Amino acid sequence: MTKIVFMGTPAFSTPILESLIEKYDVAAVMTQPDRPVGRKHVLTPSPVKKVALDHNIEVLQPEKVSKSPEMQRVIDIAPDFIVTAAFGQFLPTKLLKAAKIAAVNVHASLLPLYRGGAPVHYAIMNGDEETGVSIMYMIRQMDAGNVISQVKCPITQADDTGSMFDKLSLAGRDLLLKTLPTLIDGPVEGIKQDERAVTFSPNISRAQEEIDWTHTASEIDWQVRGLRPFPTAYVVMDNVRTKILDVTVLADQQTTQMPGTVVNRTKHELDVAAGQGTVLRINRLQPAGHPQMAITDFLNGADTQFEVGKQIMKMKFGATN
Repeated sequence: MTKIVFMGTPAFSTPILESLIEKYDVAAVMTQPDRPVGRKHVLTPSPVKKVALDHNIEVLQPEKVSKSPEMQRVIDIAPDFIVTAAFGQFLPTKLLKAAKIAAVNVHASLLPLYRGGAPVHYAIMNGDEETGVSIMYMIRQMDAGNVISQVKCPITQADDTGSMFDKLSLAGRDLLLKTLPTLIDGPVEGIKQDERAVTFSPNISRAQEEIDWTHTASEIDWQVRGLRPFPTAYVVMDNVRTKILDVTVLADQQTTQMPGTVVNRTKHELDVAAGQGTVLRINRLQPAGHPQMAITDFLNGADTQFEVGKQIMKMKFGATN
């Protein structure tokens, strides 16, 4: 039976691992070390580790793969395939060569677009209408190997990074199960990536989480959805750092107010001027130290600072009026 070593970490990877366990001999799973989670910093295993333990599969957790005992263990297993999906570390060439047939990666973008660790976030933040999954050969350079197969997936106005992770995980699972038999049957060269079309998606920085109200309402909506459920977009509002969790672009409205200014407030609505005269409605938020709340609940306790004509948002590049 075809022997596989699987490498992955987050929930995105678990449907892929589970499908491999059903079809193939998963000899070992490599995942990131247990990390502290939550306010109490409870040491917590990755979702992939939990699946592996449930199926009594050997788990390897090197802090750094290169030259580790865990790397040598994979080499000793001599798997037919090394399959990675959101593992989170570079693999040395020596390890990649340990796969008898191939070392392949399930990457959540339409390569050569969005090489790197946050391809789903960037696709939504850039307002793309579609993304997808690529199965590619792994080489030493990040996400640069020949593409073996791809599948596209639309991004709707209702999608955020969380929903797209779920969709792409299942798409990646199905695509991998279709692709592996072709690799077992014989060599597949794959398609070389066009280096002229390459874009990158490095991990999200703290600076990218803060909303710039000079951006248009649509661009802010992309940012909010692209950073939901993690790491979450925020504003400084009434001198309080506030997460913005859900917004609506008011496409039929225009304003001459400065970005960050309240243009409409009712018991249930808070509409704010954005860049180029556009208007954005805030539906759900979370001030620091408080639970998530609907805008109605927030406005019940809000003072005159949030009246029409007030510039309530601290500008990312400059002070409020």
